[in-house]
Amino acid sequence: MSPTTTTTALLLDAPPTPTRPWASASNAETIDALPYIDVDYEDPAVKAEVDMMVEEEMRRSVKRPADFLREFPPQPKGRFQDHPMLAREYERVKAGKPPVSLDMSRYGLEALPANRRNDETAWNQALQKALRLLQHQVIRLENLDLMSKHAPDVWKQHNQLLESFLSRLRAMALEQNGKIEVVNRERKYYQQTSANELDALSEQWRELYLKNINIQEACGKIESYLEEPRREAAERGWNLDVNLENGAIIQ
Repeated sequence: MSPTTTTTALLLDAPPTPTRPWASASNAETIDALPYIDVDYEDPAVKAEVDMMVEEEMRRSVKRPADFLREFPPQPKGRFQDHPMLAREYERVKAGKPPVSLDMSRYGLEALPANRRNDETAWNQALQKALRLLQHQVIRLENLDLMSKHAPDVWKQHNQLLESFLSRLRAMALEQNGKIEVVNRERKYYQQTSANELDALSEQWRELYLKNINIQEACGKIESYLEEPRREAAERGWNLDVNLENGAIIQ
C-alpha cells in the first residue's frame, strides 16, 4: 500500500461514534487504505500472506468467540416496577415456558347441571350471564356497523399517512446516498490525483532507505577497519582521541 501520513479525505477514517460511548478513543482505528489506487489487494500472493497472518493471529489469540461479546455495551435492565403483567411475561419468556392460554369460559353459555336446575340463584346467575353475552354481541354488531361506515375513510387516511412517511424516508435515503456518492467521488479524485506524488515519495523513500543501509554498511566496514589500529595504539599507549582545530593538535 502507498505510504502516507496525511489526514485528509485520502484515508478511510473510523473515529469513535457518539452512539458507542463504551468504545474509548484509544480503541479508534484509522484504516490506512487507498482502495482506488492500491493494487496490492489484487495480488494473490499478498492475499495469501494476509490470510496466513490472520490465521496465525487467530491461533495465537487467547480470546474465545464468546469473549468478543464483552466488548459490547451492557444489556439494559428491564424496568417493570409499574407493569407487573409485563414483569410476569418477561419472567415467563426468560424461563422458556409456553404462554398461558386465554380463558374463554366467560364467553360461553352452558346449561345448568342437573343438580342445580331447581336452584333459583343459579338460574339468576345464568340469566345475568346470558344478558351480558347478548349485550356484548349487540356492541359487536354496532362496532361492525360503524366500521362499515367509517373504516374505509380511516384506512385511506392511514394509508396516505404511511405513503407520505415512506416518501420522506425515500427522500432522506436519496439525500444520504447522494452525500455518500459525493464523498466517494472526492476520495477517488484525491487518491487518483495524488497517486503520482505518492509513487514518487514511495520511490524516494525506498532510495533513501537503501542509501541508509549502504551508509550503515560502510560505517560498519570503517569501524572494523579502525578496530585493529585502535587496538595496536592502545597496546603502545597512544591516545588517538584528538581533534584538529586551526591546524593545531589538541589532545
